[in-house]
Amino acid sequence: MTKPLTQTTGRRKESVARVRVRPGTGKVTVNGKPLNVYFCTATQQNSAIEALRVTNSLDQYDVDATIHGGGVTGQSGAMRMGLARSLVEIDPQVRPTLKKAGLLTRDSRRKESKKYGLKKARKAPQYTKR
Repeated sequence: MTKPLTQTTGRRKESVARVRVRPGTGKVTVNGKPLNVYFCTATQQNSAIEALRVTNSLDQYDVDATIHGGGVTGQSGAMRMGLARSLVEIDPQVRPTLKKAGLLTRDSRRKESKKYGLKKARKAPQYTKR
């Protein structure tokens, strides 16, 4: 395998993605599998490679991502951020475009912690009068 052009990290919720970008033909692999096999729904697939679509470079780079932690949606969001960071490293001219699309901002929303006396973060046990 050729040496990567860039290697960046993207995070969302509990997911961490290491994204390596090489010059190529547009082949995208995630944890050794093709993109459409790893991410089953079209929404997750589109989210993961949105940065390539915004910069019109879908067929210029090969992307290899290693993702762990969290669920599938968080993983696609983490890959999306890592890929956007890689594209900025390769060509700083695309930064305003990606920034305007909101691809360089970390989504800081996390799961709210459970409170004592409650079943979850906010769900209370059913009230009984007698």
